[in-house]
Amino acid sequence: MEEYRRAHFRISGDHSVKLFILDLSKFETATGSSSARQHMDSQSDSGKNVITYRAYTGEDDLPHVMALVQSELSEPYVIYTFRYFLCQWPHLAFLAYSPQSSSPVGVIVCKQSTHRNSYNRGYIAMLSVDKAFRKRGIASALVRSSIEAMKEDGVEEIVLETEYDNDAALSLYESLGFIREKRLYRFYLNGKDAFRLVLSVPPPSSPSPSGSDVDDSGTSFTATGRFIGERTHFRRTGGLGTQSGR
Repeated sequence: MEEYRRAHFRISGDHSVKLFILDLSKFETATGSSSARQHMDSQSDSGKNVITYRAYTGEDDLPHVMALVQSELSEPYVIYTFRYFLCQWPHLAFLAYSPQSSSPVGVIVCKQSTHRNSYNRGYIAMLSVDKAFRKRGIASALVRSSIEAMKEDGVEEIVLETEYDNDAALSLYESLGFIREKRLYRFYLNGKDAFRLVLSVPPPSSPSPSGSDVDDSGTSFTATGRFIGERTHFRRTGGLGTQSGR
């Protein structure tokens, strides 16, 4: 994992909290539109299973994030690691909630910075979904939302690491366009190898003549921002994926 040992205790910036409710029959947000959220997948065909997503809000969320990550991932992250990411990039962390649980059932934690003084790089540090809520597309929705949030800040590439034998993670990231860059031997403290994965993000395309915009992932919006459809492109080059619970 990239350098993260120093701790930061101040939330930087003013990031408003948004709550998003997803259902198979609807694709809408509860508080306005944002391309960072438009790609979240629906996970339910009944009200009781609707998954809601929102951004990290601050210290009140920290214990829930830590509990979920520590219960599902093998790396023994300490509180300083969480604060390193969450205090500097709170807008790149998202939580998923189910009506069946008072605590989040999914979380993603990311960072974004200039890499080697040359290009804008995003990094997916932690992705965890409660075992009881897997196979519902929650991990995919969280990754998509983080990718779109990074795009809004001009990201050029996104990287992550995942255990070499985490087939679920590899399949997920492969489906989202990530490719394997290298194998990292004995990368984790448990002695396991990892794959480093990279997603290249092309610059925004010009508006289409019809008056609708198509973003890099193929999702179309009208001039007023209304979602009108999504195309999915798959790039497969072997096994792919952050060490994560899904």
